[in-house]
Amino acid sequence: MLAQYGSAIGGVVLLQAMLQQYFPSILRDLLESYFRKLASFFDPNVEISFPEFTGKYMKRSEAFTFIQNYLTEHVASRGKRLKADSVRDNRSLILSMDDHEQVADEYKGVKITWSSYQIVLASTTLSLYPMPQNPRYYKLTFHRRHRKLMTQSYIHHVMTEGKAIASRNRQRKLYTNDPQDSMWIPAVFKHPATFETLAMAPDKKREIMEDLTKFTERKEYYAKIGRLGSAGICCMVRLGPSTMIATMANFLNYDVYDLELTAVKDNTALRRLLMETSNKSIIVIEDIDCSLDLTGQRKEAEEDENDKDKEDDKDDNPLEKMTGKEQKSSKVTLSGLLNFIDGIWSACGGERLIVFTTNHLDKLDPALIRRGRMDKHIEMSYCCFESFKVLARNYLNIEHHPLFETIGQLFGETKMSPADVAENLMPKSDNEDVEACLRNLIQALEAAKKAETDAQSTAKRAETDAQSTAKREKREKRLKWWKETKKRWNFC
Repeated sequence: MLAQYGSAIGGVVLLQAMLQQYFPSILRDLLESYFRKLASFFDPNVEISFPEFTGKYMKRSEAFTFIQNYLTEHVASRGKRLKADSVRDNRSLILSMDDHEQVADEYKGVKITWSSYQIVLASTTLSLYPMPQNPRYYKLTFHRRHRKLMTQSYIHHVMTEGKAIASRNRQRKLYTNDPQDSMWIPAVFKHPATFETLAMAPDKKREIMEDLTKFTERKEYYAKIGRLGSAGICCMVRLGPSTMIATMANFLNYDVYDLELTAVKDNTALRRLLMETSNKSIIVIEDIDCSLDLTGQRKEAEEDENDKDKEDDKDDNPLEKMTGKEQKSSKVTLSGLLNFIDGIWSACGGERLIVFTTNHLDKLDPALIRRGRMDKHIEMSYCCFESFKVLARNYLNIEHHPLFETIGQLFGETKMSPADVAENLMPKSDNEDVEACLRNLIQALEAAKKAETDAQSTAKRAETDAQSTAKREKREKRLKWWKETKKRWNFC
């Protein structure tokens, strides 16, 4: 019997090889379709596949994510082969189905089978867009007489449960873009910053908190005016941009996407990254004035010709080619970035904040920071006395102290960053008490005041010397003119 089965299988394999080699592709497809119809006549089951990535840009499917959450929570424990995906808060492992594993589920007395598969892509596969490595998909199998129940009730039940599980077990992530395949690389976001611990004037903090709350509560209003729940914030940041962004993320419970523009190949890759961002997220572009040349200023035709000549000279320079100084720069343009912020592609999602940080607001193109695109400008400047009291409460756990009056006077006379204040307030050893830390801060403030006074004196002295030099040169010039004029008169 085994010999007969082996001969039959060998014959089928040989027939298949002959069909693939000698039959036209159209005829092979026709025979394959008839064979599938014949097989489906004897097989009563219906199969539905849910791929991990869909669409031309291979966007991660929300349906796949919700199904994965549902199976992990309710079904995966029945499987024999499981895999640990990640660790949640260092307490427990998240176990999910391994590849090529099947588990059974039951819904209203109907038996259902879920299968997990992985697509192994060939290394020679060519694509215009970056392809994820070995994408996965889930397959739902059920009897065809339960088609209506499955498609109209069970799948909706799975999606609803999976979404609720995702919301319940949601862990905020920090993402950065990978320059190789234009994909986001996640990491767990655990920054402790809050508005209570943020060193900023209370009125400014209250204003920012109110604006963020309005943004989250006005979904219908944003949809009505066509903003689709996205807003821009431009931080004129001199000090502490990361702390401010982390504070907003913790306040809103949003994910953070740290976008490195220099690692984005072109505008197409930028759009793809935008589509990969989730709802309830903050997209951050730090030091945008230093990332790319986004001034938007057009050069004259002559300057363009000169630039082309310089590029031709660089191409002809063999030394640069030998030393490897030729590097491909990012082709992201100002137009592509503006479309990324509030163009037609920004409608693919909602509840997103886009935050720019810069030290030189005047270097940015006006179209980039205009009202309506960057809805709010936040300036984080030097530490004030109110900010100092927040830092004193954070680092020293005190609300009042006799030295606060002296420190308040010094803050009114000099400037110091919150980071420098925190550095001086932090105890250097276990034996250092509160008063010693405050006195260290007083000494630092006095030193900063003296340095500012010396700098002002030096600048004033330099200005006085410059004025004296200008007066002397003017006087010498007049004297020289008078002598030359007197000589001409004597000659006449």
